[in-house]
Amino acid sequence: MSTPQVPRIGIVIGSTREGRFSEKPARWIHGIGIERADLAVELVDLRDYPLPFFEEAMPPLWAPPKNEVAQRWAAKLATLDGLIAVTPEYNHGPSAVLKNALDYAYQEFARKPIGFVGYGGVGAARAVEQLRLVAAELQMVSVRNAVHIGLTEFLGILQQGKSFDDYPHLGQSATALFDDIAWWARALKTARVAA
Repeated sequence: MSTPQVPRIGIVIGSTREGRFSEKPARWIHGIGIERADLAVELVDLRDYPLPFFEEAMPPLWAPPKNEVAQRWAAKLATLDGLIAVTPEYNHGPSAVLKNALDYAYQEFARKPIGFVGYGGVGAARAVEQLRLVAAELQMVSVRNAVHIGLTEFLGILQQGKSFDDYPHLGQSATALFDDIAWWARALKTARVAA
């Protein structure tokens, strides 16, 4: 009997702007994820997928995208069993590039878990809530636990030379997030294979 592969989880860096902060929490959460034996994690940088604003004739629910970058993006998503999106909060919502990337695929998201690491004034709680609604439409399972990097932690890391280790509650949240992702990724992968 062959041993099933552990679920592959993509950690999506959800900002592409110059000087972005998102690389710091993405690399931090990736470092925690690679220590786990029950998941295989990898960083997925939206800078590597410079998608135009959505301009397809049909939504991906009805037809695959014609854009070459969108096809590469969909092919990457197809290799993954779930996602953790690292998102800023701009004007009470997620970054436009992250929402746009979600709009460019459909089947590749369906029946997979998604979790969130948010940062900003209220830990990107409002952006994460909006992304949960989008995830539901994409037939994803949004896991309960998330990491919310609030203003104190954000400024401490960005401006005061502190590290994520200075905020142990973030590590506890990361463990809970990965526990959720691992359970749902296994369950949904089994169901997708059986379907």
